[in-house]
Amino acid sequence: MPTVVLGGFTLLIVVSLLFAASTSGATFGIYNDAWDGTSNLRSVTEGTGANPQVAHETTAYSQVNPNDTVGIILSPDETYSTADRVRLQRFIRRGGTLLVAGDYRTQTNHLLSMLGTDARLDGRPIRDERRHYRSPAMPIADNVSNQSLVSNVSALTLNHGTVVSPRGATVLVDTSEYGYLDVNQNQKLDDDETISSMPVATVEQIGAGRVFVVSDPSVLINTMLDRPGNRAFVRAVIGNHGTVVLDYSHTSQIPPLKLAVLIIRESALWQLLVGCGCLSLILLWTQRPSGVTQRWNALMARCSDQPPDRVDGQFSSMSESAMVSYLQEQHPNWDAVRIQRIVTAYREERSK
Repeated sequence: MPTVVLGGFTLLIVVSLLFAASTSGATFGIYNDAWDGTSNLRSVTEGTGANPQVAHETTAYSQVNPNDTVGIILSPDETYSTADRVRLQRFIRRGGTLLVAGDYRTQTNHLLSMLGTDARLDGRPIRDERRHYRSPAMPIADNVSNQSLVSNVSALTLNHGTVVSPRGATVLVDTSEYGYLDVNQNQKLDDDETISSMPVATVEQIGAGRVFVVSDPSVLINTMLDRPGNRAFVRAVIGNHGTVVLDYSHTSQIPPLKLAVLIIRESALWQLLVGCGCLSLILLWTQRPSGVTQRWNALMARCSDQPPDRVDGQFSSMSESAMVSYLQEQHPNWDAVRIQRIVTAYREERSK
């Protein structure tokens, strides 16, 4: 029983560690199945007929056909390097489509500046006392333009988002005329805060490609995808593209085990190293010393109430009394009835 309990406890620990290493609780995480994750985003992309690819490096943009690919970046929390900028600019200028969604983090505007877009995120909270879902902090932006890109979109529902400063970009969706920026963040409309319709989604042409900017990454989280217009907007951006790059290259939202699988899948060298390592372990096990085999068999025999030395023939050559004495010496905690039962069962089996 102690062996069984220890084995069960060890198995529980291993399973728990594997689960923790393969899932994520990070907000906007693609491997987060909770309300604030984006695991459902993969299903939405598959529903359009596109092939979703999780990217942990911007090199992913160099391995796809730009004209047939949409990249999605949600609220990056790390600064993009010069090499990253070059890859993204090349992807867009050659016909790629990029959706960038952010709110208050400065890295999003830094990325937009690197890409050469006109649009920027304002960074102040947007509220709407009239047109909202559950609370004014969740405005329903239902002023949709007549652009063909959003012909099937009725609205965008935000969740503590901000607004976009277009500065020349084409506005796709605005809040209602009752929207206002909560400048002092006291969650109410003050005398010095003006209500008006404000942009929350834009698009602009860069080279042969396009960049969409959305003022709230929460639009794409699991619990918000089914809110008015959000799922339709994602589908409109993806359109007829065959590939969607879910770019998590500048966040810490990919769990270790999933990241390891992605790295191995993308690298022929790592696949070779892992394959050689597995073969080496198999060869080492098959060529293990006899002493290891004996100790392993002894352990297995002990777990199954069988005589430890049965495999090498020593036990079989003993008399019944010698078997009893041997087992009493090897297992002083076993009672006489148990020892006699094992010896009797063993001798009966040998006599068959």
